[in-house]
Amino acid sequence: MKIVGVTSCIAGLAHTPMAAKALEKAAAQLGHDIKVEQQGALGQVNKLTEEEILAADFVLIASDQTVKDAERFEHKRIVRVKIGHAVNNAEAVLTKAVEAISAQK
Repeated sequence: MKIVGVTSCIAGLAHTPMAAKALEKAAAQLGHDIKVEQQGALGQVNKLTEEEILAADFVLIASDQTVKDAERFEHKRIVRVKIGHAVNNAEAVLTKAVEAISAQK
């Protein structure tokens, strides 16, 4: 599956990049294509393009707060998880998200 995601923690320093890396690693292991935008202390890093969002099967938001520019995703299926789940259980998060999206098709 083609996935785009956003990670964002309250401080924007540690969990934001940790969750992004964990999701990228898990997606590679599971055979999914993912691009993750990080929203934190450095602003928006690895910002998603409109083309990437349109091409994605769904959007995964791993955050305990409101993400910036969320209106970009209003016509996409969105799966939201707590950022800690993405850091600690990225493979399970992706597996459950893919199953949920597949069930909706």
